[in-house]
Parts: sequence; C-alpha cells; structure tokens
Amino acid sequence: MALTINAKSYTANIFNPSSVGYFGPLKTVSVKDDTKLAFSVPKPTDVFSGLARSQAKLTRTFTLTGAKTATGDAILTIDVAVPVGYASADVDTLLNDAGAFLASATYKTLVKNSQISY
Repeated sequence: MALTINAKSYTANIFNPSSVGYFGPLKTVSVKDDTKLAFSVPKPTDVFSGLARSQAKLTRTFTLTGAKTATGDAILTIDVAVPVGYASADVDTLLNDAGAFLASATYKTLVKNSQISY
C-alpha cells in the first residue's frame, strides 16, 4: 500500500495495530525519508465522550552547512485531537486552516527564525 505526499510516493513497511510507518523515495541506509501515521481511540468518561487522536510524523535527513555534523534529521509532527461527535465540516475547516498556516510565511518564519511575536 502506498501513500502519496506532495507527489512523492511512500511505501508502507512497518505495521502496528495503531500505526503504519512508510519509507519515502529518498530513503537510504544513511538518509531518513520516513512518514508515520498513527491514531488512538477515544477514552470516554462518565461526563465526556472523549477525543479521537491522530498523528502524522515526517522525518527527513538534511545536509548541513556550518554545523558540527554533516547531516541532521528534521522532524515534523502533527497531532490532532477532535471530540467525539464532531461535525465533518468543522474538521475540514480546522485542517484547511492548519494547512494554510503551515504553508504561510508566518509559520516559515517561526521554523526558520524562531519568531513567535508579530
């Protein structure tokens, strides 16, 4: 089974009950190009129906310049928790807004320059 991210094909290779790991096209013995998708089921209580949690994690090895090592791993983890009983349209809006924010100049400035105040 393959996963496509931004026109790159990732191949499933690690299977667990609540997660699947994928190797990307740049993966070698010494270079990471990995993705992991995971979920956890809601844990309801007497007064709350619980949160459905999901996670996507991307790990890539970068070539470094001016650092103490020649390479290093970059890791992006996206965690989402939505309450049981959510409206599908609400989740669509949440994810669309988050996707736009991740691609924005503001978020890129945060990652590249650690700027958090605007």
